[in-house]
Amino acid sequence: MPHSLEHTSRRICFTNSAGSLGLTAAKPKKQPPPPLLRMNSQSTTPWRSGFWCLMATQFQNALSDNALKNLVILLILAHPISEAQRNTQVAMAGALFAAPFILFSMLGGWFADRFSKQRVMECVKIAEIGIMLFATAGLWFANLPMQLAAVFLMGCHSALFGPSKYGILPEMLPLEKLSWGNGMMELLTFLGIIAGTVCGGLLASSFKTQSWISGLLLAALALAGLRLSRGIPKVPGANPNCILRANPVTDMWRQMASMRSDRDLWRANWGNAGFFFVAALVQMNLILYAQTVLHLNETQNGLLNAALALGIGAGSVIAGYASRGRIEYRLVPAGAALMAAATVPMGWAGITTPGFCSALAALGLGGGLFIVPIAAVLQHKPEPENKGAVQGAASVLSFIGILAASGAQIVLSEWLHLSSGRMFWACGTTALLTGVYVFFSRREAMRGVQSPVSKPDAGGK
Repeated sequence: MPHSLEHTSRRICFTNSAGSLGLTAAKPKKQPPPPLLRMNSQSTTPWRSGFWCLMATQFQNALSDNALKNLVILLILAHPISEAQRNTQVAMAGALFAAPFILFSMLGGWFADRFSKQRVMECVKIAEIGIMLFATAGLWFANLPMQLAAVFLMGCHSALFGPSKYGILPEMLPLEKLSWGNGMMELLTFLGIIAGTVCGGLLASSFKTQSWISGLLLAALALAGLRLSRGIPKVPGANPNCILRANPVTDMWRQMASMRSDRDLWRANWGNAGFFFVAALVQMNLILYAQTVLHLNETQNGLLNAALALGIGAGSVIAGYASRGRIEYRLVPAGAALMAAATVPMGWAGITTPGFCSALAALGLGGGLFIVPIAAVLQHKPEPENKGAVQGAASVLSFIGILAASGAQIVLSEWLHLSSGRMFWACGTTALLTGVYVFFSRREAMRGVQSPVSKPDAGGK
């Protein structure tokens, strides 16, 4: 895988363009609408059915994103080009997927605050069908620029989708279930990554001469995602009067200035960005390592990613249950230490494929422990009418991390001539430094003083 959109709207703002998407802003009343969909924590039916529709939609979203991106990367690797060209094109595919999150996540946060988050997700799913049909055309004509453009458009799709999917969790879940809900979200996200990565390899190997079939299958999957999105609760717009700011740079700057007043929220955003930097660098390097060092085929390559993603999913569930209705900050340095330790054998010469898979799973387990408390802070700390804006800012920072990972991949491999194994060590070092910072900057939490999700803390104290 993440804006100061807490503004007052002009009546003419975005009426025509939003209406053409089927998004209708909630009409302001004399009294502001309740910002949250109130759910009784003793009830099981109201939030559970919608929650699992959201989880299924997110699973499909992660699957489709990764299936298309890895399919295109594997098609690039199949071309008879030099190793330098291959490294550059793989990094380019990662950068094209990341760039829209920097450009459009603030817009996604504005949509999430102004309109019903369910309706935003439904419209994004409609757009996904068109994107996959465009990808089908690129695969039919074996046109690499069209295929890369489809990866870019899926990045745009996910940039608009992300703030709504994360922002709706505290609106539909009882507060004491928030950490658990984040654990399930991360689990299903990374199960989707597993499925998408494996499917990308299967599609690349099964339809080598008819790759357009892969595009049609992904379009059908997008249609299923649209149907699932219609089961998500139709919560009202949290801030229907917010105004669209056209400049994402100044908007992001204002949101960053606002978040700095809350130290936990500020640090959580940068911790989130650091996590995605490490995750992206590991994933990009993993593709090249599997081909050049372990000499695995497309399907086996996908299984390595599956081991990593399964570890993250397991760590996320463990973190969700271990939090016990609280934000458990001690999981962050513990997860960072496990991530760093797991990368040590990954850099050893002569490591076997089963040993490498075990290290990847341990790396993922540490990542899951690391990210769940951070995600809970990002959802719990903001005011209800500003949750979408904060999620948009978090998406921007996380994909700045991913974009930086694309640059780091080129610098480490082409300029510093690090081997693939030693690049994993660089990932572990980054995780360890992040964990050390959290440990020393949140000493009271390390002593067992936890932050309950049921009562917001005072910002910046």
